[in-house]
Amino acid sequence: MTTPEAILRSLIAKLAPEDQKLFRSVRTTLRKHAPAANELLYDYGHSLVISYTATEHGKDGVLALSAKADGLRLYFNQWRRLKDPKKLLQGSASQVRFIKLESARQLAQPDLKVLITAAVAGLPSKGRGKLLDRSAAQQARRRKGAK
Repeated sequence: MTTPEAILRSLIAKLAPEDQKLFRSVRTTLRKHAPAANELLYDYGHSLVISYTATEHGKDGVLALSAKADGLRLYFNQWRRLKDPKKLLQGSASQVRFIKLESARQLAQPDLKVLITAAVAGLPSKGRGKLLDRSAAQQARRRKGAK
């Protein structure tokens, strides 16, 4: 049986070389901010997403790292409760806002660090979260719907 980590490695390998390195670096930094959060892995074909949540349900995620053809973005799913005086968060969707990531060094910027820390504040701080592959569940739902 293929592990979620092996599946993630194979999906990351499909990204552009510069995005592969950035994805891995950002993931490492986010794990440091939220070591007990579960990482839910989604493969949408056009994008690779890891959602960070205290549960095993994507709807409960507070942050999501997304890789698409146009680059990486860090999504803040509960952006309304975050203070963003520098207006770093982009987008106009009612549910989420994002920051386009050009470099892992961005995550060390004080204003962005404050946003990330506030976003993960409700997550458990003790223990170690799991990587859960939700891409297989997505494929099963698609097949079921196609019948």
